[in-house]
Amino acid sequence: MSGLRGRIEARLTQEWQHRGPLAWALTPLACLFAAITAARRAAYALGWCQAVQLHVPVVVVGNVTVGGTGKTPSVIALVEALRSAGFTPGVVSRGYGATVRQPVPVSPTSNASETGDEPLLIARRTGAPVWVCPDRVAAATALCHAQPQVDVIVSDDGLQHYRLARDVEVVVFDHRLGGNGFLLPAGPLREPLSRRRDATLVNNPYEAVLPPWPNTFALNLVPADAWHLNQPSLRRPLAQFSDQRVLAAAGIGAPERFFATVRAAGITPRTLALPDHYAFSSNPFAAVDSDAILVTEKDAVKLAAWRDARIWVVPVEAVLDPRLIALVVEKLRGRSLA
Repeated sequence: MSGLRGRIEARLTQEWQHRGPLAWALTPLACLFAAITAARRAAYALGWCQAVQLHVPVVVVGNVTVGGTGKTPSVIALVEALRSAGFTPGVVSRGYGATVRQPVPVSPTSNASETGDEPLLIARRTGAPVWVCPDRVAAATALCHAQPQVDVIVSDDGLQHYRLARDVEVVVFDHRLGGNGFLLPAGPLREPLSRRRDATLVNNPYEAVLPPWPNTFALNLVPADAWHLNQPSLRRPLAQFSDQRVLAAAGIGAPERFFATVRAAGITPRTLALPDHYAFSSNPFAAVDSDAILVTEKDAVKLAAWRDARIWVVPVEAVLDPRLIALVVEKLRGRSLA
């Protein structure tokens, strides 16, 4: 079933990059989707549905497209930038695949199957308080109650979770941008490209020219030394794998971005693209004949059970434009706290 789902997702992703026959055939459904989402936005704009304003400011980092764009590294970098600017940030997330229904804190020792892989990665990388719940208002309220020193909330995704009032919205794209420009299911857009936001991040290593949108900044993801899954203190530059038989595996929204990063280090890997948020309930590497297996940090948080000495983790650091950080900080400092 997962193989069939993966093939369907791959076909749709391909179709969403151009306005072919399938995309045009799905436009009636896209129009229905547009009407529903517009009505929902209007309900909050007109006050028919009430957004909840926290006593601390909120920054939402999210997507208007389906699929991974580099959002989680952006959240990690923004948390660290806010801390450097004198804030004490906390993070809330839905926790994709999490089994929780009530707000729960995420610690570095949490189980990814319970809290979600991305919140666990954020907790481990930043050390900031992280809470997960499908209801982000409940998660943020619980976090602020448990950690009263927190003075800004960063929401990992949740751009369409309008019930949580926000002070800053940052939308992240990758090289696919808005695809064919159609809304779901005819295209990849959850909301129109024209949707207002405070800033746009474009994670596009293939093109130096940014779209002519207001407050648009480049997002650069820079790989660091790989670390050994079983011995995290053991580290190696990626270039040292160039003379080995390497498998690069990724269960993220856009695996090819990871593979391109590996190739840029002078490695010619075999590749294994897994579904986004792949659970690793079984070991996909058992029959792999390779000297080394390179995986993403997001996948690594779910691999503790596989004591495979060939697995190395490739971390990436998001480099944010100082002008973006200044924009966010200025808006947060302009917020009058209750």
